[in-house]
Amino acid sequence: MNTFDTTHLLQEYERDGVVLVRQLLNTAEVAAVRAELERYIRDDLDAQPVDASTFEKDEQTVRNLWRLEKYNAFFRALGEREDIRAFIAPLVHGDPVLVGVETFNKPARIGSGVPYHQDNAYFCQTPPDMLTVWVAIDAVTEANGPVFFVKGSHQHGMQPTKPSGVRGNSIGLATAPDVPLTEQFCGLLAPGDATIHQCETIHHSAPNTTEHARLGLLFVYRGSHTQTDPTLKDSYTAAVTATPPA
Repeated sequence: MNTFDTTHLLQEYERDGVVLVRQLLNTAEVAAVRAELERYIRDDLDAQPVDASTFEKDEQTVRNLWRLEKYNAFFRALGEREDIRAFIAPLVHGDPVLVGVETFNKPARIGSGVPYHQDNAYFCQTPPDMLTVWVAIDAVTEANGPVFFVKGSHQHGMQPTKPSGVRGNSIGLATAPDVPLTEQFCGLLAPGDATIHQCETIHHSAPNTTEHARLGLLFVYRGSHTQTDPTLKDSYTAAVTATPPA
């Protein structure tokens, strides 16, 4: 992992709710991640519980892998790496706790979009000292479904939500923000690059209709001091009951 100016990174993160980090994982680490994901899907996934994955509309192609920290020792160890935890600690204002390791596969031609949402509608934590490290395993281009972030939106708290009906993203914003795409932060990434976004930063992505997959590996951390907000949890439970598993 490259070394970073953590003071500048923290300032940018707290101002915008999202930051770009180049080469969080090196070429060899990206290759190892890809190989283990392919092996896990081929050899292990069929034996896992239903909450371990979401599929695209064809019911065959993986859209998301969930709870890899629970079902796979390789990804649990990667998420617990001390250099990554130390890097994350100032951003969560405390001791980082690994909450989840997951993927957003966005396969070529059929990769589905993600509606406008805030992650804390799923995480349900207070204070919102929680974030996602979104690592590109494939190149993320303007065409294959990059994530767009509404800069500074985390400063306005949680917005009203509604069930989205989208498997894997069951709860979205009741009303999309009135911010043009040209004014949003677009996460264009080379393999190994990452974005880090705060759990109340509004974001979304379009479907992938290109011939190029857009695989992302996500690490989710919270500060050890956060607690579950029962009101947010009730809203999430209603949404995920309507559109399981997430």
